[in-house]
Amino acid sequence: MRLSDFNYDLPAELIAQHPLANRTDSRLLEVKLNGVDRAKLTDLQFKEIINLIHPGDLLVFNDTKVILARLHGKKETGGNVEILIERIIGDKQAWVQIRASKVPKTDAIVHIHNAAGETFPVEMIGCDGRFYEVRFPENVFALLDRFGELPLPPYIEHQPDSEDAKRYQTVVAQNPGAVAAPTAGLHFDESMLKQLSDHGVKQATVTLHVGAGTFSPVREEDLSKHRMHSEWFSIPERTLQTISETKNQGGRIIAVGTTSLRALESQALTGQSSGETNLFITPGYSFKTVDCLLTNFHLPKSTLLMLVSAFAGMENIRAAYQHAIEQKYRFFSYGDAMFLCRLES
Repeated sequence: MRLSDFNYDLPAELIAQHPLANRTDSRLLEVKLNGVDRAKLTDLQFKEIINLIHPGDLLVFNDTKVILARLHGKKETGGNVEILIERIIGDKQAWVQIRASKVPKTDAIVHIHNAAGETFPVEMIGCDGRFYEVRFPENVFALLDRFGELPLPPYIEHQPDSEDAKRYQTVVAQNPGAVAAPTAGLHFDESMLKQLSDHGVKQATVTLHVGAGTFSPVREEDLSKHRMHSEWFSIPERTLQTISETKNQGGRIIAVGTTSLRALESQALTGQSSGETNLFITPGYSFKTVDCLLTNFHLPKSTLLMLVSAFAGMENIRAAYQHAIEQKYRFFSYGDAMFLCRLES
C-alpha cells in the first residue's frame, strides 16, 4: 500500500465548520456492497438509519468523553507556548504535544494561564521523540477544568464556543480522557437511541480515549513503514457477553465509529479487553468482530480513510467519496455519515 493511493481532492467549503441545528439532521450515505459490481450508493437522511439496522443487531458506541485538553502559557523567557494533552498518564503527569517557537528544554517551567488571570507551573520532564512528558502541580483533570480549552480539530477554524462545548461531545460520553470526539456518535440524540431500542436494536459501549495522534499526518509513502499512534481502550465484560449473544442469535455487530471498531478488533486479535492499541488497519486486513460500520468522512491520506477502505474496498470508498463530493455532503467531525456493511454481513 502507498500513501498516494488514499489521496483525494476536497473543496474547502465542504469541511463542516459548525454542527447542524439538531444532531440527527445530518445526511447518511449508504454504501451497499453486492460482491459483483461497484457498491450501490443511496442518499438518505440520518434519521433513516433505523431502516438499515435490524432488530437483534448490536450498536457499539465509544463512551469516551472529550477533555479540555488545550492549554496556553508562557516560557520563563516570555515566549508563548501551546500545550495539547495527548494522554494523561498519572494523577499529575501527562504526555503532550507542544507548539512554540522553540520547545522548552527538560526541567524548564511553563506558566499556564487562563482568562481570569490565574496561573500554574508545568514542568518539562522529558521527550520520547513524538510527545513530551510534563508534570502538573496538582490533579491534571482539576486543572484542565479551570484552565483548559476544548481541543477542536485543526480544520475547524473558529475558536471553541458554548455550542461546541455541548455538540463536540456524544450523548453517551461517560469516561473523560479523549482529546478528540468519536464523531460518528455525534449524530445520535437521546430520542434516536430510544427509538432504536424500541425497534429491538441492542446497545453497548467500549471506551477508547482518542489521542491527538489521530490528526497526525502519515509521512511515509510506503505504509509498511508507518508507526501508528497508540491509544488506550477498555471493553466491559458485559459488552463482550452481548457481542457473543448477538452473534449466536444471528445479529450483526455495528461499530459506531472507527474508534469503536479499533477497540473491538484489537480485543479480537489479542484476547485482551483493555490496554494499549496501535492497530493499523489497511486493505487486506481480515475483520474478526465488526460486521457494519457507521462513520463520518475522513481526511485525505489518513489512517482512518485506510481503515474504511479495508472495510468496504478501495474502489468502493473512492466512488463513495467522489459521490459525496459531487452531492455536497459535509465532511469531517461536524459532517455527514456513511453506513457500510461487509459482504458476508
